Amino acid sequence: MGSSAFTLALFLALVVCISPAERKCQLSGLWRNEQDSLMEISALTDDGGFQGEYLTRVTLAGGCPRVSPLKGAQQQPSEVASPTFAFTVRWDVFSNATTTFAGQCFVEASGREVLSTMWLLREAVGSLEEDWKATRVGRNIFTRKRAPGGKILHSLSSSCEDVASPTP
Repeated sequence: MGSSAFTLALFLALVVCISPAERKCQLSGLWRNEQDSLMEISALTDDGGFQGEYLTRVTLAGGCPRVSPLKGAQQQPSEVASPTFAFTVRWDVFSNATTTFAGQCFVEASGREVLSTMWLLREAVGSLEEDWKATRVGRNIFTRKRAPGGKILHSLSSSCEDVASPTP
């Protein structure tokens, strides 16, 4: 009994001594940005690949946003505490745009996980002469949102069918 208690106390002491900076940031899970958009990233594959879903609260044309698929990769998934990553979101149904995000995953001193990203959004235009206005650039900070396991974005997305349409 004494040896087990000592081992448990030693383990707990070591866990407490690990600073947030030494903790590895994990991409998988549910994230929210400052515009209240949500993304859910699946578990990473052995080569750093991942997929997931993105629910934006911002649209170009004011259309009803839908959950859209994302695919990406994380560099050195098991070797770095603050890994870099990139992913692309193909906006389904409601938009003619694609967005690519590149960023890094951090653990703040408080223990909060943060994804710092820059993005390029490319909207389709009708001609080469309009190409100058087709790409936008921006920045998003995502923080982890605690949620029950499993895919939940579809349950959080608003239904476009719920919006009252004018009657003829």
